[in-house]
Amino acid sequence: MAPSTPATDSSDVRNGIPYRRLGRTGEMVSLIGLGGYHLGRQADEQEAIRIVRTGVDNGINFLDNCWDYNGGASEIRMGKALRDGYRAKAFLMTKIDGRNQETAARQIDESLRRLQTDRIDLMQFHEVIRMTDPERVFEADGALEGVVAAQRAGKIRYVGFTGHKSPAIHLRMLEIARQNGFTFDAVQMPLNVMDAHYDSFEKQVVPVLVDQDIGVLGMKPMGDPFVLVSGTVTAVECLHYAMNLPTSVVITGCDSLPVLEQALRAARSFRPLSEAAVAALLGRTALAAREGKYELYKMTHHFDGTYQNPQWLG
Repeated sequence: MAPSTPATDSSDVRNGIPYRRLGRTGEMVSLIGLGGYHLGRQADEQEAIRIVRTGVDNGINFLDNCWDYNGGASEIRMGKALRDGYRAKAFLMTKIDGRNQETAARQIDESLRRLQTDRIDLMQFHEVIRMTDPERVFEADGALEGVVAAQRAGKIRYVGFTGHKSPAIHLRMLEIARQNGFTFDAVQMPLNVMDAHYDSFEKQVVPVLVDQDIGVLGMKPMGDPFVLVSGTVTAVECLHYAMNLPTSVVITGCDSLPVLEQALRAARSFRPLSEAAVAALLGRTALAAREGKYELYKMTHHFDGTYQNPQWLG
């Protein structure tokens, strides 16, 4: 079993949605987070805006996005959704790809403009998927300098990083940060029933984050959507498994109101899983997960936007 889930017994429930502590920041964030990528895939911009506002109205405060999602459309749509008082209700996260100071600073300012805000609650280094990424971020004139400058200027509150390739790269990023006297506020990674069996972020990275009181952000609970393609588990089982880990937030993409409603129901119905229930889920998925074929983000370049567009790195 993973370490105990933070704030599982908390009475902090808003509109039926449990809230958990985001590591040492002390911020309280909704157990379910609204993924930003899928907002840009929705054909109707007004529907995308409705998805964000419906989520916030129903108790979701954690919003995910990224500078590169859909050529900026995801941030633009979220920015429009956050007008009319919604920004004040949201804990807003976005990500940048830049690996040097100049590129990082430019992408931060572009994200602020698109999101129509003067401050990002959590800014993350996106796609830390190469063993060379940590050094690039932390070197002289690296991206960290741009992010820290933005933080000092009040444009950013907290700093984290994301990646989906390998637990070893995440651990390298944490070690390079430690060597530089820097502690991240949050770290994002795929956490799902398949990951538990193969080169596992859950087993290798999550315990380190819990030990250091760094917020754990789970993504790809359904493998986007390849875990579901395996036919071994349902969407709600996937969400509940990820919620049962010591995650502060489980981020899931919602490209329609029915998918959002499913995520809301999963959060409202979540109760800590028994050891027997976890064992049953892992038993059902063990064979399918064995060689990582349903975790394309680990095995292929399918999800690697910065591999396809290295110019985003600067």
